[in-house]
Amino acid sequence: MSADERDRLASEYVLGLLEPEEMRRCEERLARDAGLAVQVELWRARLAELDATAAPVTPDPALWPRIDAALAAPVPKAARPAPVRPSRLAAWWESLSLWRGYALAASAALLLLAIGTVQLARQAAQAPVLVAVLLSDQNQPAAVVNAFRDGRTELLALSALKAPEGKSLQVWTLWDRERGPVSVGLLEAMRNVELSVEGLPRPAAAQLYEVTLEPAGGSPTGRPTGPILMKGNASPTEVGI
Repeated sequence: MSADERDRLASEYVLGLLEPEEMRRCEERLARDAGLAVQVELWRARLAELDATAAPVTPDPALWPRIDAALAAPVPKAARPAPVRPSRLAAWWESLSLWRGYALAASAALLLLAIGTVQLARQAAQAPVLVAVLLSDQNQPAAVVNAFRDGRTELLALSALKAPEGKSLQVWTLWDRERGPVSVGLLEAMRNVELSVEGLPRPAAAQLYEVTLEPAGGSPTGRPTGPILMKGNASPTEVGI
C-alpha cells in the first residue's frame, strides 16, 4: 500500500466514510500495520479541534421519515411544450448564446484551475517534509515528529504517557554524533507541542528523535541521563522528496 493510499484509507476511516465491510478490513489491518495506525492517529489529531467546537445537535425524529417520503414520491412529468419554429434572428441569437456559454465555461474552468493551484500550494506548505515515528519499548507508535519546509518541527502525542512525580519527559534530537543530542522540548506529560529548534540545522533524513525520563526540570548535564521511553528516525515524505 502506497503512502497516498494509506493516508486516504486513514482519513476515510476517521471520517466514517467506509462501508461496513471496508471498515472491518481496515480495523483488521490496523492491528498489523503500524504505519496505518499512525496515519489514523494523525487524522484524529487534525480533526480533534473541529470536533471539539461542534455543538451536539439532536435531529428531529421526523427528519428521516420526511427524507424517506420525499425519496419515494414520484417525480411529476413536466408538460411538453408545443414546438415553435425559430426565426432566423432567433436562431442567430441562440448561436450567440452558445458562444457566450462557451466563454463563461472557459472562464469558470480557468478560475477553478487557479483556485486548485493555490489550494495545492497551501497543502504542500502545510504538509511535513520529514516524519519520524517514535516507537516505545513494545515497538508501538507513541509519538510522531513532523518537520516542515519553513523550519517548524512539531511533536504529536499518540500516547497519554505522564512523568512520575519529581520527573520530566525530555525530547532530544541527534543529527551529528560529534555534537551529541540536543534538547528540543521538556514536558510533564505527552501532548502536541511545537519543538524548540531555533538555531539548529534543518532536519535531515535519518535524524534521530527520542524522549527520555529525566529529573524534574530536565537533565542536569545537558545530555540524556535517564531511560529512553521512545525513539525514531526521520524519513522524507513524498512532499519532501
